[in-house]
Amino acid sequence: MQLEYTEQQTAFRAEVRSWLAANVPAEPLQSFDTEIGFQQHREWEAKLYEGRWGMITWPEEMGGRGANLLQWLIFEEEYYAARAPLRVNQNGIFLLGPTLMEYGSDEQKKRFLNGMATGKDIWCQGWSEPNAGSDMAAIRSMATLSDDGSHYIINGQKTWSTRAVWADWCFGMFRTDPASERHKGLTFILVPLESEGITVRPIPQLDGLPGFAEIFFDNVKVPVDCRLGGEGEGWNVAMATAGFERGLMLRSPARFQETAKRLVNLYKENQESADQDPAVRDAVLRAYMDAEAYALTTYQTACRLMQGGKIGAEASTNKIFWSELDQQMHGLGLKILGARAELLPHAPDASGVGSWLDGWLFAQSGLIYAGTNEIQRNIIAERLLGMPRK
Repeated sequence: MQLEYTEQQTAFRAEVRSWLAANVPAEPLQSFDTEIGFQQHREWEAKLYEGRWGMITWPEEMGGRGANLLQWLIFEEEYYAARAPLRVNQNGIFLLGPTLMEYGSDEQKKRFLNGMATGKDIWCQGWSEPNAGSDMAAIRSMATLSDDGSHYIINGQKTWSTRAVWADWCFGMFRTDPASERHKGLTFILVPLESEGITVRPIPQLDGLPGFAEIFFDNVKVPVDCRLGGEGEGWNVAMATAGFERGLMLRSPARFQETAKRLVNLYKENQESADQDPAVRDAVLRAYMDAEAYALTTYQTACRLMQGGKIGAEASTNKIFWSELDQQMHGLGLKILGARAELLPHAPDASGVGSWLDGWLFAQSGLIYAGTNEIQRNIIAERLLGMPRK
């Protein structure tokens, strides 16, 4: 497959590259898993919005550019090549945003999308629970409709909520029919985290920073107009969100293409020691080809969506592929560095080590979030291959 860009797409790429060159911070921002870094990234989101780059596929009246998915892929390629800051509001703009476009009322779109795009409102996910991790159908947190039908009263607990420590809103599923089981009786609700009765408890990551949190709901009142979709229809809404997460928006191919390029450069810089194991060179080449293959597949998916198609169960194959590729590439980086890979980037002798260790630690979570890869293999077996349940 040979990609050929139109004159319009080439001009768009040049515009993106020029803006990023003029605006990407000269020094990296602090981690958005720190309070200072979180605020720095929130300000970066606002700067992107000012340039109308916050979410280019959104309509112009909502702060976007009305760009198509191919333009979005081009933007992502330039964004990662420029080493621009990671998106602190990725749960909102990449996952909830497209879901709101599909299921939200006009009033909800006006209410939520602008704040999401500007970085004013940062979102976290409320999926997992202590006894319902990858199996979202086992959710037990309850949302009871008030007698006058004006609001829900939520009780329960969510865990492993990414960005929840300093986020403003949470989106998630809650069981609104106490007699229901599994996929039925679930409702998708948007919850302001400043609500009375909410307690947010940070959870440290492997690096010690609070990238996750537990959220406790104790008789939390949420207006009924914060429901997305109909009552009891939360599973269908959530599956649309999960499709974006697994299949296209959350992990653009540019992320892995850039890692593959860095891996090739790392190999070249350490070729003499790396070539002591002949398998390393072949593994680096394979990783580079796999990143390119994923990009081409994503272009194909984008074209299908632009022609009216939808992301289906095949999103699970994408999720397995990019999560395992990310882990493999960072593992290769550590192998090339050898014992030096254990050094933190700020250590005195860490020249050339870069962020490979941090990347490898984060890559371990890729096999878990967005639905564990074991669950994704079940989906592939049942829905794509037609295999029977055990």
